[in-house]
Amino acid sequence: MIFRVMLLFVVCGLIWFVYTQWVIHNKSSGRELSHADVGIVLGAVLWDNKPSPALVERLDHALSLYQAGHFDTFIVTGGLDHPSLRLTEAQGMAAYLIERGVPSEHILLENQATSTYENLLFSREIMEDHSYKSAVIITHRYHGARSLEIANFLGYQSPVVSTTESKVLNMAWHQMRESLAYTKWKLDQLWITIGMKG
Repeated sequence: MIFRVMLLFVVCGLIWFVYTQWVIHNKSSGRELSHADVGIVLGAVLWDNKPSPALVERLDHALSLYQAGHFDTFIVTGGLDHPSLRLTEAQGMAAYLIERGVPSEHILLENQATSTYENLLFSREIMEDHSYKSAVIITHRYHGARSLEIANFLGYQSPVVSTTESKVLNMAWHQMRESLAYTKWKLDQLWITIGMKG
């Protein structure tokens, strides 16, 4: 009996893993990319107060969209990775963009977020403060599906997620890890929904 229960858990776990991987690979963009009020660049770790190679990939992708006219204002979002750092993720991203010719007045900073949910929650508050309605959310492809689900959950107006592939990350590891992150998000979503109803 115990063996059967354990086997059932293993089978269910494998089915869930396959499902999450299907979501990660197939539901990462939303509607077609057009012009948006803002481009939200989701943060990642800084190395010695500068964007890590993976974060540079997101920022370079965001720059290409900005230069192509897909949005006029950046929201860079991410808090302090470690007390030893001087800059938040957002401050490190802003410095990188300014060094590459983006006027500082075209960049809004969100310096508190510690998760994708908070990235998008606090960025939405900035959008509301500035009367912005539409956003393109910029991240890596493996992270796109979860980002899009969270944006829809938070009530973004027809959100778009524009993703880039990574040449610097161990993608096998990150895609497997994203299954755990997606599972955690679904549990968080359940608790948030229950709390809202309560």
